[in-house]
Amino acid sequence: MPKEIICLDPSASTTRMLTAQKPDYDRVLDTASEIDLFLPQGEKGGLRTKGYFKTSLPGKSLITVVTVVYNGEQFIEKTIQNVLSQTYDNVEYIVIDGGSTDGTLDIIMKYETTIDYIISDIDDGIYDAMNKGIKLASGDWINFMNAGDSYFTSTTLETIFDKNVNDGDIIYGNVDIRYNGFSRAQSAGSPAKLWKGMQFSHQSTFISLKYHKRNLYNRLNKIVADMEFFYQAYSDGVTFNYKDVIISSVISGGLSDSNRLETVRASRKVALNHGSFPLVSAYYSFIIADTFFRGILKKILPASWVKRIIMAK
Repeated sequence: MPKEIICLDPSASTTRMLTAQKPDYDRVLDTASEIDLFLPQGEKGGLRTKGYFKTSLPGKSLITVVTVVYNGEQFIEKTIQNVLSQTYDNVEYIVIDGGSTDGTLDIIMKYETTIDYIISDIDDGIYDAMNKGIKLASGDWINFMNAGDSYFTSTTLETIFDKNVNDGDIIYGNVDIRYNGFSRAQSAGSPAKLWKGMQFSHQSTFISLKYHKRNLYNRLNKIVADMEFFYQAYSDGVTFNYKDVIISSVISGGLSDSNRLETVRASRKVALNHGSFPLVSAYYSFIIADTFFRGILKKILPASWVKRIIMAK
């Protein structure tokens, strides 16, 4: 354990518990060889580059939060501020920018003294960027809160990790989905139903970093690599721990949401690759048709009717 814990700024979740002594990861983590504190390429910044590090402490798990963004100047600052406003004290924050060409990086660098590591470099898609975040992380648990998304309240992390959580490798909860002019709460489904597609929001999950470092996302799966990851974890007998709270608030229209038909088809492929259940093909044939017709209705119906369709999900 580091000799001294430093508080640089009590107002931010990421600057209350730091150390100027690089932790002995080889001693405290059996994934030490899989931690990349710095990446060789790209524009860099953050607390690590100034000699400050994070470590897990007795009774205070280190939570790594990763934000992935590309040309998100409209959303990125709100997400950063939301993470920094968390009341939980031991937060490691990593921001992966995919080489933005708008003002995104300028906004990120405004928070260089409160973000642990910033990297801006061209990547091979969102899951490649997320894998970078996993490799850079040094916490006990990892969560992805991408540009435009946020924790539901400032006490979310404290609610989940008010004491060390040792039961399970994946924690998951509910989500608040924001649409144009309204929002709706959606309860998480059962991991046993992952063959039907994602049953919970990725932003509403915390994954054991030890497990995630050894099970990265399939970056060749450009749309539903998260569903593939969780389905494989469930198939491997990984323990899922459900928390009946709203963890995140997300904007409707993300990658998988805006390509809904492609998402359904990609989910079907993942499900069939994990075993040919008798009803899988029939189920997805129905869902593809339903998704297609819902898409048409949303384009031709008044906004009030579209809202009814969404709320009826």
